[in-house]
Amino acid sequence: AVSLGVPIRLLAEGPDVSAAQVVRDPIVGDYRDLDTLRTVAEGCSVVTFDHEHVPTEHLHTLTSEGHACRPGPEALVHAQDKAVMRARLDTLDVPSPRHAVVTDAAEAGDFAASVGGFPVVLKTTRGGYDGKGVWVVSSADECEDAFAVAASSGVRILAEEKVDFRRELSALVARSPSGQVAAYPVVESVQRDGICWEVTAPAPDLDPDLSVQAQR
Repeated sequence: AVSLGVPIRLLAEGPDVSAAQVVRDPIVGDYRDLDTLRTVAEGCSVVTFDHEHVPTEHLHTLTSEGHACRPGPEALVHAQDKAVMRARLDTLDVPSPRHAVVTDAAEAGDFAASVGGFPVVLKTTRGGYDGKGVWVVSSADECEDAFAVAASSGVRILAEEKVDFRRELSALVARSPSGQVAAYPVVESVQRDGICWEVTAPAPDLDPDLSVQAQR
């Protein structure tokens, strides 16, 4: 955007973050503070984000005050809350791992039994990224750490069946307010210790028909 001459106002968590090296006069502040967000959004044509952790209720407030948030809170919540995302995918009949929101280790054990036994994957519904908030557990006793984190941070725990997979492919899709849609090439991502280490675009050795199917 900077190279194209698009004026950018940046809210950065610190003066040394990468975007602050190319955007003039970045504002250093906390994206969780509504008044800070209001200050940054004032006079901007569009407000957008480089991660999904801005509080949903703050985005609803900004939109109600006339600010254009892209994506809007009704869309972004599906990236913010994994339980909301899974429920939405279910209504669309999109294939997903079997899953359930669980409240304690006993319920996690019951879920594991329903999908053929441990191991299963536990995830915080909000706030997790780069391997944080994710546990692969092999018994009910191993679930306690996840529920301790949930209790201290006020989030729920989503249990999912552990799925064997060959590789991870992603298809990025953007939609304008007028309904125009652009699907970008399918990419392959490589994870190390729960962190996205490398992304290759386009995904190598991908059948063209499968690529089109993923974009659709």
